[in-house]
Amino acid sequence: MKLKAWINAARLRTLPLSVSGIIVGYGLASMYGYTDVLIFIIALATTICFQITSNFANDYGDGVKGTDNDERIGPERAYQSGALSRKELKRGILISIIVSIIFVVVLVLKSFVSGNIVNVIVFLVLGIISIWAAIKYTVGKSAYGYRGLGDIFVFTFFGIVGVLGSMFLITKVFFLEAILPASTVGLLSVAVLNLNNLRDIESDRKSNKNTLVVKMGFTNGKTYHYLLLLFSFICTFIFTIYNYWVIYNFIWLLSYIPILIHLRRTIKMKNSVTMDPELKVVALSTFLFAVLFYFSFNIFL
Repeated sequence: MKLKAWINAARLRTLPLSVSGIIVGYGLASMYGYTDVLIFIIALATTICFQITSNFANDYGDGVKGTDNDERIGPERAYQSGALSRKELKRGILISIIVSIIFVVVLVLKSFVSGNIVNVIVFLVLGIISIWAAIKYTVGKSAYGYRGLGDIFVFTFFGIVGVLGSMFLITKVFFLEAILPASTVGLLSVAVLNLNNLRDIESDRKSNKNTLVVKMGFTNGKTYHYLLLLFSFICTFIFTIYNYWVIYNFIWLLSYIPILIHLRRTIKMKNSVTMDPELKVVALSTFLFAVLFYFSFNIFL
């Protein structure tokens, strides 16, 4: 019974989105002529640990603050339902933090075996900051998710840090143009968060969780969503034009077919109740984008 509660708290459906940046980062590294499957696998495991830590902390933070309640739309949470107690969730968060730190140390030491102390310190610090960001989204009085800053953090850690960080761990080189596909992953990840906030706008408003959607309103939140999807497309389109050598470089465009269908449905939606199924669509489309991006630039290498 507890196992089911922990699986529920881990929110497995969020994991494909969390690893999308690592896949794109590895795709970029491979495109530039660098590969290391072991670093890629450890980076995937580290990111999954970060996401599970965030999900446990989110369940705890929103549960303690009363944001997750009977009025909330979407799946019932572990703390909200009573399946896990406050003490159990705190213990789960602590364990997931310890496991995350272990993976961070292993990843950094494996990536910089030559002993580049600057890179080691930078990535250890990035790892600690990533864990902090995973927890502080909803936990504590200064939780940034309650102040409308979630979008910035998601863009930064899911997109820029996830993609460029995983690429650098393998290449040890920074390629400026890689910011474009990194921004695509970041913007699509923010779009998933925005859908979540559109869905929860009423319960968030009552709980004083001042997300960007609460601040700008439902209609403006939808417009913001369209812009996120548009600019996510533009970023990788520009990158592809710049790096074009064969028509297969545009395979990633297939991932935007379900996004376009999603966009048509979303335009017709008039209230938050209908938003929940769309989270899965955009999250899985982001994962599909990551996989197709890899093949777009590596299939003939």
